[in-house]
Amino acid sequence: MAMLSALRKLSLTHWILFAMVVGVGVGAAFPAGTTWTWGGAPHALSSQDLKVFSSLFLKMIKCILVPLVFGTLVVGIAGHTDDLKAVGKLALRSILYFEIVTTIALVIGLVVVNLTQPGVGLALPASTADVPAPKEVTWAGIADHLVPTSFFKAAAENDVLQVVFFAIVFGVALAQVPRPQREPVLRFCESLTEVMFRFTGLVMKFAPVGVGAAMAVTVGHSGLSVLRNLASLVGTLYLGLAIFSLAVLLPVAWWCRIPVMEFIRTIKEPAILAFTTTSSDAAMPDAMRRMVEFGVPRRIVSFVMPMGYSFNLDGSTLYLAVASIFVAQAAGRELSMAQQLSIVLTLMLTSKGMAGIPRASQVILAGVLVTYDLPIAGVAVIMGIDELMDMGRTTINLVGNCLSTAVMARWERSFRNDAPQPPGT
Repeated sequence: MAMLSALRKLSLTHWILFAMVVGVGVGAAFPAGTTWTWGGAPHALSSQDLKVFSSLFLKMIKCILVPLVFGTLVVGIAGHTDDLKAVGKLALRSILYFEIVTTIALVIGLVVVNLTQPGVGLALPASTADVPAPKEVTWAGIADHLVPTSFFKAAAENDVLQVVFFAIVFGVALAQVPRPQREPVLRFCESLTEVMFRFTGLVMKFAPVGVGAAMAVTVGHSGLSVLRNLASLVGTLYLGLAIFSLAVLLPVAWWCRIPVMEFIRTIKEPAILAFTTTSSDAAMPDAMRRMVEFGVPRRIVSFVMPMGYSFNLDGSTLYLAVASIFVAQAAGRELSMAQQLSIVLTLMLTSKGMAGIPRASQVILAGVLVTYDLPIAGVAVIMGIDELMDMGRTTINLVGNCLSTAVMARWERSFRNDAPQPPGT
């Protein structure tokens, strides 16, 4: 009973890490082609037989994509229409800043992963890597493919980019509808999003089985060298996050005359909490309080910080660029620069509004891999080390959003003594 009680206390992350270790052991002990003799006759006994479990897990992830992306984007656009009108310039400035910074994060991730090439040498199983080579990508082709001929056709084919386009236009149109007609549709999309959050949570309970099976299949096919590639992936991500912090966040703070050392001292404890818990939700309340104490008006913190967690996930977007190209390298797929830039465009759109979803980055990554005919089995392989990467990207998400509140306050001339502040700010 004591053992069962202890097992119940283990978190999903612990189970995934445990399953990863077991999967590595099974793959090493029973590589592809292993046979055993029973009753005088040879029988196949291979880790590749476990592929059915990883396949089931990946199919469950794929079925989440369309309703989740559609619901979150529509709510993110139409659900904040009143706030956007109320804050006017602040909203436009915030969104402009978010888009510039997250795009730079994607580009840095793209450059770093192409330089280090952590996926080279990691051969994903042939049954998942042998997909037709994508057609040559041109900007005209991307633009033509962007608009769906039918939403239902795009949804059935899991074409995330077309679903994103439809959801954005739908959300903008919904925001222009009078409130009595808008509210029922908005409530439906909010309910759909909430249900899909819970659906995702249920699917993730199967993650240890799917991850363990995927690791067994991959190690059984490629050998223990896969661990070296995964370690290289973690190192590549942290290198990209460090470059982003030093080359983007630090110059932005200097340019906006934010006292850097004081800012670091202010957010130190929330950042440590974000790193250790891998939870933005756990760290955000204290971070918001500290930014108000730092000198940012409460009205700016209360608007910019929550919006940032929908539109300004710097660490997560950088990770998605690294992870998607890593899977392409592992599959032996040569992507042209136009193809890689189109992936960046897709990530820039699909990564918005997904902060509250458990394992959100993996869901978004799966959608991008499906869109570009890359092996979705890479998601299950990466999930084994996702905790290590999640600590870094969650911390950068928090730091980037804290900085964005100070930048917007400076831009609005309301940071500390920049200008007289209205009562109650």
